[in-house]
Amino acid sequence: MKNFNLFLLSMIAVSLVSCASSGFVYLDYPQEPELLLPQEIEKVAVVNRSLTKEEDKSNKTLESIATGEIAGSDKLASDEAVKGIFDGLQSSNNLKAVIPPTVRIYGTGTRKTPEILSWEQVEEICESANADVLLVLENFDSNSDFVIANAVNQVTSVLETGRTNTRFPRRARVNVRSFWRLYDPYSKTIMDQYQQTYFMDFELFSGAAPLSALPETAYAAGMDYTNRFFTSYYRVRRDMYKKGKGRDKNQFAAGWRSSEVANWDNAIKIWTDVANNRGKSAGRAAHNLAVAYEVKGKTDLALEWAKRAYQEFGDKMARDYAKVLLNRKRLEY
Repeated sequence: MKNFNLFLLSMIAVSLVSCASSGFVYLDYPQEPELLLPQEIEKVAVVNRSLTKEEDKSNKTLESIATGEIAGSDKLASDEAVKGIFDGLQSSNNLKAVIPPTVRIYGTGTRKTPEILSWEQVEEICESANADVLLVLENFDSNSDFVIANAVNQVTSVLETGRTNTRFPRRARVNVRSFWRLYDPYSKTIMDQYQQTYFMDFELFSGAAPLSALPETAYAAGMDYTNRFFTSYYRVRRDMYKKGKGRDKNQFAAGWRSSEVANWDNAIKIWTDVANNRGKSAGRAAHNLAVAYEVKGKTDLALEWAKRAYQEFGDKMARDYAKVLLNRKRLEY
């Protein structure tokens, strides 16, 4: 068996493997979002509830020292997480983040999850922003392994050698832990509760992490949460025909060779002619056309050719393939 690893201009990695009269191709297939919202939900108000009250700052400072974070940095970084939500939803066709007049609410200021907001307050915030739902950053906390790891190294060095260690780590990992809640004021239900831990690694300069390390990690965490609203993809296999029959078999084979080098436009042209000739290879060509159009991201045309392959030419492989394409079309739209 001969393997071919090809890359499309559309950045879809495709591998064609041929054996006897058949082959197959790998491509990306969509799957439903982790969080599927009703279609009528369009505007999401976002607020930051992770801040602590003034009288809690002393305790928070002690915690910051113990966990290796910069005192007061979580307050700034948590706003970056909220900003990540806004930017993450920019690419959405049906969801838009909006800023309510109340953008900050006091919470626990720690990893302890606060009680849910009153529905009266949820309704008030949503009405003020003309939003359908309310997304709340309930708590936010950060840690860096640099301070803790360096302290352990120094203590170990003193115990073993009687001297401090002059060597410092070259990289530091920053992690943020966030808890998000999505409130629906109309049904008075919590649509999502998500505990998130997000990591990023940074190069150390002169023994210190860049000042932007924590804000960057927080922002990326906010962006990462929005992925729950979007379709994701995984790799699937599509079976194809390598060889044709009858008078069109040489022409059919030429189409296959074009597909092997990712020249899908030429393969489509050749197989379209074969299918329209309505010879013994017509059904196989129609099925391959369906696969080719799916590879190119044209689901409607792929479905059209899969239906033709079965309805007009009786290709059984195309019958099940048409059902798969119908589901893909549903996920994409």
